[in-house]
Amino acid sequence: MSSVVSRIAAAPSQQALAHFQNLLQFETDCWDVHFAISNNRQDFVLVDVRSELLFEQSHIEKAVNIPHKRLTQENLIGYPAETLFVVYCAGPHCNGTEKAAIKLAELGRPVKKMIGGITGWIDEGLSLLGTAHA
Repeated sequence: MSSVVSRIAAAPSQQALAHFQNLLQFETDCWDVHFAISNNRQDFVLVDVRSELLFEQSHIEKAVNIPHKRLTQENLIGYPAETLFVVYCAGPHCNGTEKAAIKLAELGRPVKKMIGGITGWIDEGLSLLGTAHA
């Protein structure tokens, strides 16, 4: 008797390998971002794509705030074309990262999503800056 988990067979190993390697081209996680920031290895711009008000209330250290609606060529003029942008929003219930990633990709900019957003950051036990968490 099979479960709902195994009822559809897993992909062949080579297909699974390609799939999961491809995911890492598009995503990173909270712990890897934290490790890079904490060890002076931040070779990306961490962008909080939430509103200015939410950013002021709490955000990740070393993040810049560019709400996804303001991601334009003009607002990115100070960043070299090869700059990797890592975007985050409130969490898995928010699609602000996808909206931001689409805009950045349309502008020809390298982009990754930090999965989990603020919710994931807190779940990892990491601290935030701002008035709500001061």
